[in-house]
Amino acid sequence: VPHVVRLRAGASYRLVIPLSLLFGGGFLVLADVLGRQLMSPAETPIGVITAFIGAPFFIYLLRTRRVAG
Repeated sequence: VPHVVRLRAGASYRLVIPLSLLFGGGFLVLADVLGRQLMSPAETPIGVITAFIGAPFFIYLLRTRRVAG
């Protein structure tokens, strides 16, 4: 979530930190709701949901960002 917020809001920590808190909490609530609904009545762990959403984003970041050097 902080990486997405930084891409959208810029590099100013005055915006990034509060927005990361808000959007991070919302993201976890959304992941929790998805985890409870996917395989009802069993629950999917929240870590599985966040990994399925976050891993493709990190792969995208790794492929599009240049390495400093």
